[in-house]
Amino acid sequence: MAGFDLNLITTFVTLYETQSVTVAAERLCVTQPSVSYALAKLREQFDDALFVRNQQGMQPTRLATQLYEGFKEASRSINDAVSEARKFSPSTSKRRFRLALSDLGEIALLPRVLDRLNQMAPSIELDIVPLEIDQVATWLNDGHIDAAICSQILPGAGITHQRLMSEQYCCLVDDAHPRIGTQMNMQQFLAEPHAIVTRTSGHGMVEDVLKKMAVERRVRLRIPHFSVLPKIIPGTEMITILPYRIAWSFCEFPGDKPLKVVDLPFEVPSFEVTLHWHSRSEKSTSLKWFCEQIEAALGEP
Repeated sequence: MAGFDLNLITTFVTLYETQSVTVAAERLCVTQPSVSYALAKLREQFDDALFVRNQQGMQPTRLATQLYEGFKEASRSINDAVSEARKFSPSTSKRRFRLALSDLGEIALLPRVLDRLNQMAPSIELDIVPLEIDQVATWLNDGHIDAAICSQILPGAGITHQRLMSEQYCCLVDDAHPRIGTQMNMQQFLAEPHAIVTRTSGHGMVEDVLKKMAVERRVRLRIPHFSVLPKIIPGTEMITILPYRIAWSFCEFPGDKPLKVVDLPFEVPSFEVTLHWHSRSEKSTSLKWFCEQIEAALGEP
């Protein structure tokens, strides 16, 4: 197909993965009319609708599905070749990196990563993508993100990980809780109301331990993010469970009603915070550098 515009490959792949002209435009940093124009050119080239709009979005036709894998691989090869052809210089680069983090990671880890990047590469851009633990492996494989930091080892061929630090879980309660002092027994733990964070954050280990113990908590509140806990727990009788480093940082938040950390009344294994990337990133000078900087900023000696 002589004269085929290679930019159309990127648009096709992004549209296939997002099934939305709007989302594809946002990911490509172009206007929606630009994506629509590219789609029209693709339809003309292949004499096929390629994507048909319905209630679920832009659904690919059979031909589009056949084209996707080949176009995806071509897109990767082009991006890798361009990346390697350009000499990466951290001090002058304006490259854009995408890192998936939970809201806990944004609070506890992002400041250290930013400090490191600001020193080494003051002109680069960093996009933080909210962590969805069930999607991270797919995002890395598709190139939607460059790296991810989470508390689980991700499955999937080609995904590599590096341990950054070890952590443990603890309880966080109001400092003036009427029934919990410096310690708490299992009976108290089960009797008090709990605020729990959903498993999409990647922190489901405590729930797994309780399930094996065949006990249930009194759940008062379910929330999607840890970051609101310093505003919710003070002045209440609720208990919440979170990693030690974050719990202690929440205790230092300014406020009229202080918080305190209490050990869990049962054993929960420690967990490792890990950095994940796709193995093909090791062929890219810039992506390899990016992961090395995260390790330098967060890794334990």
